[in-house]
Amino acid sequence: MARIPLIDEAQHPEFAEQVARFSAGRRGKLINIYRMLLHSPALADSWFNHSNAVRWKTALDGRLREIVIIRIAHITKAAYVLRQHVPALALADGVSLAECEALKDWRSTALFSARERAALTYADTMTLEIVVPDAVFAEVKRHFDTRQIVELTVLIGSYNMNARVLQALELDLEPLPSS
Repeated sequence: MARIPLIDEAQHPEFAEQVARFSAGRRGKLINIYRMLLHSPALADSWFNHSNAVRWKTALDGRLREIVIIRIAHITKAAYVLRQHVPALALADGVSLAECEALKDWRSTALFSARERAALTYADTMTLEIVVPDAVFAEVKRHFDTRQIVELTVLIGSYNMNARVLQALELDLEPLPSS
């Protein structure tokens, strides 16, 4: 159970504009992360804008982005992120359910390309060790241009922040979609 109450948008007409924007950007539903963040409207706006930029306004392809996000969610045990991304977002960006599962221990599988493996090593290092050794960064530079490196780094950092906020506040999972 969440450590703080979630905002009931019906009880807060002052958030109507934000609720409409957040819902439109998240498949027509005000998801729990925004129901939590609306306790601080400025942070809710900032989070929404930043998340949209990180996810959809970069030169990174959707498959790579989802692989990195799902890997970070596995490392940080961020069940909320996994529920949001697997299966719907992952499948839409070309990541199979088998690959989503394999991301728990990606080094033991051949499912990922050399480019994806470089990004996964980078994500693991940034998440678990923070300081990135020159050899890890050199491998990233072999596969990504400068813009992509900046975007990949911010993506990894953003989902680490996301996981830490979600874990600290024990945000409730979204209900599973009904079949």
